[in-house]
Amino acid sequence: MSIGGLIYYLCAFAVALGTLIVVHELGHFIVARAIGVKVLRFSLGFGKVLWSKRLGRDGTEWAVAAFPLGGYVKMLDEREGQVAAHELPRAFNRQPLAKRCLVVVAGPLANLLLAIMLYWLLFMHGAEQLRPLLSAPPAATTAAAAAVEAGETVRAVNGKAITTWQDLNWELMQAALNHSPVTLEVISPGHDIAYRHLETQGLSAADLESDLPQHLGLLPYRPELKPIVGVVTPAGIAEQAGMRSGDLFLAIDGQSVSTWNEVAAMIRKAPGRALRFEVQRGGARMVLQATPATVAEGGGSIGRIGIMVQTDPGLRDRLMVTVRYEAWPALGMAAAQTWDTSWFSLRMIGRMISGEASWKNLSGPVTIADYAGQSAKLGWPQYLKFLALISISLGVLNLLPIPILDGGHLLYYTIEMIKGGPLSERVMEIGQQIGLYLLVLLMAFAFYNDINRLVSG
Repeated sequence: MSIGGLIYYLCAFAVALGTLIVVHELGHFIVARAIGVKVLRFSLGFGKVLWSKRLGRDGTEWAVAAFPLGGYVKMLDEREGQVAAHELPRAFNRQPLAKRCLVVVAGPLANLLLAIMLYWLLFMHGAEQLRPLLSAPPAATTAAAAAVEAGETVRAVNGKAITTWQDLNWELMQAALNHSPVTLEVISPGHDIAYRHLETQGLSAADLESDLPQHLGLLPYRPELKPIVGVVTPAGIAEQAGMRSGDLFLAIDGQSVSTWNEVAAMIRKAPGRALRFEVQRGGARMVLQATPATVAEGGGSIGRIGIMVQTDPGLRDRLMVTVRYEAWPALGMAAAQTWDTSWFSLRMIGRMISGEASWKNLSGPVTIADYAGQSAKLGWPQYLKFLALISISLGVLNLLPIPILDGGHLLYYTIEMIKGGPLSERVMEIGQQIGLYLLVLLMAFAFYNDINRLVSG
């Protein structure tokens, strides 16, 4: 990756991380101020303060600190220092239990509300997505056993209507996590309705981490397209190699090609390896050289050069669908999407703890920065979708009953409510140490996965 590309990825990561942290801490801050608690400091980051400014009638210090992976809101509290008598009613520790719970839960809820807002904007804006139109399934797959046929369009999964391939993938994942069978309602090319029954029993953790539809034999319909370039990414590898829209591929590394699928397959299989392309432009035959970029996908790596196939509008209409909703329905769908994703995240965490899912699913800052840069390059809708997903993950993670996280504080308050009094300082101190060790362990796993992904490409 070039220096410019690295800076682009880091900027996309910094904007995403800064947004999520600020929103989370603003949740704590706004609710604390609303119930009368005095806020001493609002910090973006931990450690040494690099910049600060006092604002407001309380002189709250707004700060930026050296270590950016987090933030905090420091409130007036007798446990952390002496409090003047006239300010005791504004101390956090003097607040009723219900109010303290509200302040703590406000951070994660702010992240979930951000996700709802982002999904709401995306659903109203609309997006062009792949229809759930199927190819013939490979032999000896679950889809083949269910008699799935080429050209069928899936319109419902277990009775729930779907419109895109992404919807199909999501519903299959939900069913697989529940170990429940799948019933596809499909429309044949002749417009007949049929039902295909697929079993998800026996799927391993590795199966869930792979392309699940492909594992079941459900493949998107891929027409036999001529190997003609339609779009060349500006300043991309293909353009730098001299490729132009309208070029007809004849051979790659001496091997003849007759369909776009053959071209795409050969490029995908050659990340970082120079390829020799023979193309026809007008009546002239030309030879071009290009080295596909290495792109992470599905735990491995593929090659890309930045080109798209030339298609006719009729075929595009058959393969793609634009999904867009009015404001009110979009808000309901955004809330449902946030809830479903949150619940799915919790179940995946549970499966990782029980050993039913691999800890390889845990990603650290390097992988998140990579996804931030990739999604930003695909356009603002994809970047906002990435931001919504990470915001949900942050909200769910912080609600886990681990001391040092917001969920840990809620656990303390639940115990306080049951026993009729707060836990001792010693017990809370031990809990904080345990929580810190758990977080360090999680970060170690995440960094290991990041390094492993980098090493494996």
